Amino acid sequence: MKLENPSPIEWKFSHRAEQLQSSAIREILKITMRPEVISFAGGLPSPETFPVDRMRAAFDSVLTRSGKVALQYGPTDGYAPLREFIAESLSTDGAKILPDQVMMVSGSQQGLDLLGKVLIDEGSKVLVETPSYLGALQAFSVYQPKFESVEMDDHGLVPSSVAAKGAGARLLYALPNFQNPTGRTLSVERRYELVDICARLGIPLVEDNPYGDLCYTGEPLPKMLTMNPGGVIYMGSFSKVLTPGIRLGYVVGPTTLIRKLEQAKQATDLHTSQLTQMVVHEVIKDGFLNEHIPTIRDLYSKQCAAMLEALGKYFPEGVTWTRPEGGMFIWVTLPKHIDANQLLAQAIEQNVAFVPGGPFYANEAETNTLRLSFVTVPPAKINEGVEKLGKLIKAKL
Repeated sequence: MKLENPSPIEWKFSHRAEQLQSSAIREILKITMRPEVISFAGGLPSPETFPVDRMRAAFDSVLTRSGKVALQYGPTDGYAPLREFIAESLSTDGAKILPDQVMMVSGSQQGLDLLGKVLIDEGSKVLVETPSYLGALQAFSVYQPKFESVEMDDHGLVPSSVAAKGAGARLLYALPNFQNPTGRTLSVERRYELVDICARLGIPLVEDNPYGDLCYTGEPLPKMLTMNPGGVIYMGSFSKVLTPGIRLGYVVGPTTLIRKLEQAKQATDLHTSQLTQMVVHEVIKDGFLNEHIPTIRDLYSKQCAAMLEALGKYFPEGVTWTRPEGGMFIWVTLPKHIDANQLLAQAIEQNVAFVPGGPFYANEAETNTLRLSFVTVPPAKINEGVEKLGKLIKAKL
């Protein structure tokens, strides 16, 4: 029996669904799929860094030796040997991290969503950097917090701003290393000060660190997790040091929090892919990252230098930008009267793309800002794209 002319459903979405918005970056990426576009838009790792052969060999090895285990359901908190590896790698003489403090997630974006689910109620005060990572703002926004913007300068987040605004906050979200979107790094002195302030105010400090290993000079700065393991929630990811396609990250924190995150994850996806976790452990267990990460740093360092040189050559006086010592991004501040959204429309006509800075602000957006990513563009194309942007900006002065 077939219904004739059934009436279409008039969908009634939840209040939560009604306030969801698409990522500005994802919308721009649709444009950048055109091969003629020089894209400084996406925060995508360079495919040149993906260890394809190593991953292939690891898949073969895992499926040959432990295929039935790898293809089965797994524990919600993750594959034990991988959690043990992560705990050991994060431990220091003064701060021992236990495997029970580690939970694997399907990309650190899931970790952000789970943290929002267990820590944020409607109207909760949530402290975020100014500007902050767009993905975190999206993840937390679902739970309808009241965002409180805390100040940043060239040395990263300003601790005194946290002290002034932090009372009663459910969490502080921070990216201390080569921040997305600005490329700024939180100084060592401020790390200790920030951890102390958050401990005194009883604020969980979320230390999101996807870029920390991508430092171009010197050694990585100390993790805030090791300064106060009982008050810092650490987030890591394999997206930037192996490949984002595996969608594998982890959250480290006090066991009370991890068990609550585990319950929330059970309601979301039961567990992260057992096969993926076993493959990643196979790849990294014998020290591969110690060999691989320096090659990523070398590539990104050269492309960052190429962009900084081009900015100095083609951008007019009155435009400023950050000078990151690692990571993937440069943050540009234009004269106040120039709207980066309008500039983007003109740039796309010239086959150049970037991300306007407005969406990275939780509250009062500064529309004269923009983010440039240099890691997927070769130096010659970086020079060409920045020259085109420079001409467009000069025309607006």
